[in-house]
Amino acid sequence: MHQTFGAALAAATEEMEVEVATSAEQILEAQRLRYKVYCEERGFEPGANGLEQDSYDGASRHVLVRGRSTGKVLGTVRVVIGAEAPGEASFPMMRVCEQYVLAPLPVMATGEISRFALTRDRLGVSPTAAALMRLFLMRGIVTVSGMHQLSHWCAIMESSLLRLLRATAIHFQQVGPPVEFHGLRQPAVGAISTVLGRIRNEKPLVWSFITGNGSLWEERQEPLRQFG
Repeated sequence: MHQTFGAALAAATEEMEVEVATSAEQILEAQRLRYKVYCEERGFEPGANGLEQDSYDGASRHVLVRGRSTGKVLGTVRVVIGAEAPGEASFPMMRVCEQYVLAPLPVMATGEISRFALTRDRLGVSPTAAALMRLFLMRGIVTVSGMHQLSHWCAIMESSLLRLLRATAIHFQQVGPPVEFHGLRQPAVGAISTVLGRIRNEKPLVWSFITGNGSLWEERQEPLRQFG
C-alpha cells in the first residue's frame, strides 16, 4: 500500500506543481479560478469581471496548483495571515463565528485557510493525480506557514472536505457548532505541530510530501488557551 501511494504521489508530481504566488498575475489566476468555482459552478459569490475577490486578498498568500502539460491552474487556496486590525475582523470566518470560537488562537501566528477551490476541468492530468490535488494545496499551505512562521491554522469547512482530509490523516479540531455560510460549515482549528505530528505518525508518506520531508515548516511554540 505504501509503495502504491508513494508511486501515485511521484507520478502526480510529474503532472502538477505547487506555486506560492509572487506576482500580481498569479494572484489574478487564482481569482479567475475562484470565479469559475465559487461563482459559476457553485453560485456562492457574485464576482465581477471574471474574478472573485474580497478585502482579505491583500492580507493573504495565495497558493496555486498548476498542470505541467497545459500550464493551467487547477486548484487554489489562500492563507489569510492574522493581523491586529482595529475595527475589522482579523479573519474572514470571524464574520460568521461567535467570538469565543477563535479567542484562544494567537492571532499574529495564525493563518486562516480560505477559498479552497478545485476546478472540475482536470484536462491534462490523470484521475490519480486529480485525486491528490488537495495534498498539493496542503503542501502550499505548509509552505506559506513556514514562510510566515505560523503556529496555528483556522478554517471554516464543509463536512465533506473535513472527511476527505481525515482520510489522509489531516485532522482539524472542530470548534463550536456549524454555522450558515453558503450552507452549513464547520469552524475548525489546529496547532500546526499537532496536525503535522499526527500525519507523520499515521501517514508518513503524506507528511513527507506536504512538509518537504520536514523542510517547509519549523515548529515554534505559541501560547494557546484551551478551547471549550
